[in-house]
Amino acid sequence: MMQSWSQRALMVTGKGGVGKTSLSAALARALAEQGHRVLVAEVGSDADEPSPLIRALGGKRPRDSGVRPVLPNLEAVRLMPYAGQQAFLRDTLRVKLLVDAALRLAAIRRFLSAAPAFNELGVLYQLFQLMRERRPDGHPRFERVIVDTPATGHALAIAQLPDIVLRLIPGGPIGTVTREGLAILRDPAQTASIVVTLPEALPITESIELIEGFRQNKTPVVEVWVNRMPLNPFEGRPEAERAALALAATQAPPFWGAQTLQRLARAQDALGALRAQTSLPIRVFPEKLLEDPALSAALSKDVAKSDDDRAVPPSKTN
Repeated sequence: MMQSWSQRALMVTGKGGVGKTSLSAALARALAEQGHRVLVAEVGSDADEPSPLIRALGGKRPRDSGVRPVLPNLEAVRLMPYAGQQAFLRDTLRVKLLVDAALRLAAIRRFLSAAPAFNELGVLYQLFQLMRERRPDGHPRFERVIVDTPATGHALAIAQLPDIVLRLIPGGPIGTVTREGLAILRDPAQTASIVVTLPEALPITESIELIEGFRQNKTPVVEVWVNRMPLNPFEGRPEAERAALALAATQAPPFWGAQTLQRLARAQDALGALRAQTSLPIRVFPEKLLEDPALSAALSKDVAKSDDDRAVPPSKTN
């Protein structure tokens, strides 16, 4: 599976609470373990707030928006609007002291936070700046970049950002930077998105809407990942066993396990609905009773499996 992706940047997105951060960390770990120089990034607004991504990787809490190593071949960063805006103004005005003095003014910072699209522009500029960094030998500092994007609405806002900015500011340095970013975001050879969802009706519906929104904005989507699929105790066993147990559940008082079977049936129905509504490749990740570093480490092994290893028939979990 890892070899089938040639894109340098992978954006992991989806509805809040579906496990984007754990799977972003798992994907970054899997690539790093294969020897790639990896940057994994999350979007934040406050340097003092806890970092779910760093916690998922077992690293220390970040103190700022700088890049820091967390594992061999793997570095992490928090993309912050203010840091990107500051970098853009420094690069554009070429007068560092003037920019820093202006950004210390509360009124200027409030304006940048409130102005339409300026927060997203700051995030994207910081990301593109990191992607442009080179090592002394001329090769990219980071071979692969994984971005744990905000929840669905913010992800679409970022996808729509270049068009909005170019309509408002078609020329000048902002227009130039936006066009450069647009070329990266919409080039399927460089960037793709992974949509993460759960095997439940509402998250599946929202994921289909998100995929359509990306399509309308010409943002490539490479796969859909279904997270936390319930264990199927009947996998590899005669279907008659499950049918007999399901019949018994309707004829007897409630018993331990009946709700588990119902949950499995709903999850399989939701997975079937997803398969019917998209032609994108779908990967299914089993539910794991683990947290943070242990969870991302376990999931990284699932992420690294080949397509054949991960193939899941529509009527079964993995």
